[in-house]
Amino acid sequence: MRHHGVRQHVDAQRGGGGDDDACRHRNFAEAAGGWTVSAGSRIQVLQSGVLGVIYSAAVGGMSTLTGTGVNLILVGMWKSYFPEARPISFNTWLFFGFPLALCIFIALWAILCLLYCRKGSTQALSAYMDKAHLKRELDLLGPMAFAEKMVLAIFSMLIVLWMTRNLTDEIPGWGSLFNDRAGDGTASVMMATLLFIIPNKKQRGEKLMDWNKCKKLPWNIVLLLGAGFAIADGVRTSGLADVLSEMLEFLEKAPYWAIAPAVCLVGGTITEFTSNNATTTLLIPLLIQIAQNMHLHPLLLVIPGAIGSQFAFLLPTGTPSNIVGFTTGHIEINDMLITGAPLKIAGILVLSILMPTLGAFVFRTDEPLLNFGG
Repeated sequence: MRHHGVRQHVDAQRGGGGDDDACRHRNFAEAAGGWTVSAGSRIQVLQSGVLGVIYSAAVGGMSTLTGTGVNLILVGMWKSYFPEARPISFNTWLFFGFPLALCIFIALWAILCLLYCRKGSTQALSAYMDKAHLKRELDLLGPMAFAEKMVLAIFSMLIVLWMTRNLTDEIPGWGSLFNDRAGDGTASVMMATLLFIIPNKKQRGEKLMDWNKCKKLPWNIVLLLGAGFAIADGVRTSGLADVLSEMLEFLEKAPYWAIAPAVCLVGGTITEFTSNNATTTLLIPLLIQIAQNMHLHPLLLVIPGAIGSQFAFLLPTGTPSNIVGFTTGHIEINDMLITGAPLKIAGILVLSILMPTLGAFVFRTDEPLLNFGG
């Protein structure tokens, strides 16, 4: 069934059948205007493109606080466990998450180049990288509509509000005007309200957002996040956290450089078989207890565990983006294993290096933490 649509297209022109590879190769040649490079190079360029998209979607989400549900779960649980501690703001996470994502992006680029960009790949891409072709594609999009401009403006304003709510201890942000009672959620609700007020200028009386469109949003994510917070609170109030703490006393003398990669590996392994949100929800209470036994700042383990839970690079079921890429029929599980394994290793190494260095500076893990035992 793989490449069934391509086979039908080529068979219709040939008037007969043919093996999958021949059909795929001819279809690519027609689409590119008659490439002369080998068919294998064309197939590999396509595979690298699909893998690059699905993996970059996961890696890019790590860079911002709102990029993935895992990051939101981490921040919510952090506030729940340590309400008096310094909160993790959008700015704070960006200063750590962006360099982390950039390093993993570079590793992804290198891996894809080594595995898929062989001799002849440049010629295979030249037809699409031509300036005239890119200009034609851009012209086909047409000018931005009023509604698109307004949504872009509102989203840009939201990012600015997130980043300027709390700047530094010496330079307070706009949040200080409200005695720090306004959070990132306040800015989000305010900007979302504008979507229900500003007209889209397509139809009279129609706004950028209405309730019929709003009902189609994935509200189940809100329930999932709430369930995660409830489970974490249950682990703490039921006494399960204390039981886990006693079981993990042997880790008190373990070095951090050995524990951090192990935490990433555990999170990255579990998330291949279950959702990264569920993995994070289960791991964070456990990691807090481990940090308590080791007399470490909990973020030194919680952040590697949460981000490691997003390293679902091996199986199609790991993330929705993996499923979308796999269902195109252009990649197989073997392709994901061959590319995802070194990418997962690179991510674990980068995270294990950045967390005790850049992470310690950004999250101030050298400062004492209120309401933290040990």
